[in-house]
Amino acid sequence: MEIKQLLIFQTAAKELNFTRTAQILGYAQSSVTANITALETDLGVQLFERLGKRVILTEAGRNLQNYADRILDLTMEASDIIGNNSEPSGILTICASETHCTYRLPAILKDFQEKYPKVELIFRPAVYEKEILSLISEGQIDVALLSMKTLESDSLIVKELTEEKMALVCSTANRLGNQKSISSDDLFGQQLLLTEACDYRTAFEEMLQKNGVETKRRLELGDIEAIKQCVMADLGVALIPEVAVRKEIEDGRIKKLDWEGNDLDIVIQMFWHKNKWISPALNAFIDVAHEHIQSV
Repeated sequence: MEIKQLLIFQTAAKELNFTRTAQILGYAQSSVTANITALETDLGVQLFERLGKRVILTEAGRNLQNYADRILDLTMEASDIIGNNSEPSGILTICASETHCTYRLPAILKDFQEKYPKVELIFRPAVYEKEILSLISEGQIDVALLSMKTLESDSLIVKELTEEKMALVCSTANRLGNQKSISSDDLFGQQLLLTEACDYRTAFEEMLQKNGVETKRRLELGDIEAIKQCVMADLGVALIPEVAVRKEIEDGRIKKLDWEGNDLDIVIQMFWHKNKWISPALNAFIDVAHEHIQSV
């Protein structure tokens, strides 16, 4: 087995797509296929099931994935420590929830790439918090940025950064916009504009239920941008991260309500596996992300 073959296998095992693997690593697709085939021949087992354009890891492939991750981590660690290579380099796979992807990650990634051009960043999309945490546990991503209730985990390192400030918002035409303060009872009869399942939605709904507040109806939307458009169209009220709606509030297109609701305890947190080696690249990303989020 060669390090190059293991790196190609590791990427292919994460992506389950040889074309995408070739694009990420900068190889021709034929080179990816040839290296995977050579590795299978060397080991005497089939690592992938080829199902048309799709590939799926075999049991042998899943077993090798764990070893490949450990071997490549140790190889990078040895290179950095023994070779005294203090400049971050290599590949870093990251993931984040929608709010961070849209409103925080662009500035973080721009700053990081300017400071550490030798690090190749790969963004792995995911929708749900549980899905992202599962990807970390499986070693498919290196670090994740999420806003959720404080999490205690036996398998993950959790770094709390700061509170995620939430904003209860409505249109400038909504009657609630004229009130000096809003209690949970004032939401009676209002339509709620909700994101897909997440910690702050769950906490908001539980709080309303606990206070016996009955809303007119609920409309679930796929993303925060859609929610903002519906708020401006006076379709209801929404509780979303303030960073996502700050510009619209400043421009007077959306009204932020002075809400006397309970503290939902939503915290911006970073996650990585407890057994993950903190490479110079990972350590640098953690520092840059922390600096940006704390400064806002």
